[in-house]
Amino acid sequence: MTKMAMIRDDNNNTKASNVVGQSSSSLEFVSFLGKGGFGSVALVRDSKHHRLHAAKSSPIAYKENLKKEHRIMLRFRNHPRIFASKGTLHSFISHFGGRPIPEVMIRRAALMILQGLEALHSHGYVHCDLKPANVLLFPSEIVGEPRDLKLADFGVSKEPSRTSLSGGTKEYMPPESLGPNRTKMIGPAVDMWSLGCVVLQMSGGHPVKVGECCYRWRLPRLVSPLANDFLRRCMALQPSRRANAADLLKHPFVCTKAKSYASVLSSSSCHKTQ
Repeated sequence: MTKMAMIRDDNNNTKASNVVGQSSSSLEFVSFLGKGGFGSVALVRDSKHHRLHAAKSSPIAYKENLKKEHRIMLRFRNHPRIFASKGTLHSFISHFGGRPIPEVMIRRAALMILQGLEALHSHGYVHCDLKPANVLLFPSEIVGEPRDLKLADFGVSKEPSRTSLSGGTKEYMPPESLGPNRTKMIGPAVDMWSLGCVVLQMSGGHPVKVGECCYRWRLPRLVSPLANDFLRRCMALQPSRRANAADLLKHPFVCTKAKSYASVLSSSSCHKTQ
């Protein structure tokens, strides 16, 4: 097995540690964080330096994916919306048993995910596998807010000036990522579609398979007009018609606490943040 780790120090700052292939003799298992298609992640403690690590282990066949993920972690190691070590958004959603999460919580989650995506996209990166299992949680420093979100798992991400096959999770992939020209279609719009799927899942939605590899999301209940407008901008069928992360950060669904949905749907920008 090959291994990489991210160190979170006592001040809750996250730093990358160049430990691909490092011996794990000084690392003590604390808890299991999650498992994906390319490996598993555990919270471990360095007995020598008394620091916490999120250690990802992967079969040797995925060594290059692990190296790429490590490069991206190093590039964004100081960003507040990329990498954490306190469980996943998927496990949080599971606690609701298919019921919708309160919209105020969905709004805040979408805002934090967008902040991470905007950082990636503005530097030429595309996550390519955005889903609740790849959005990690950690305790919030904001009074009254129980947790914050950060992006993780960059094993199939597209780096600047590099070609990449879209190897994401089909339920969260847009139609253009499943077609014969999918290599040419990898861009930030892929992540925006996936964000829409994540918001749908938090709203109580679930994917239904249609055809061999395509999925359609269904909701058991209607979402608010404001959420519906946000989803429409994320999930336009034509990639060129989807809003980008910077634009959606100005959408009232994530950046205002509106008194009336009707009043903010006509707004072109936000003046009041969460």
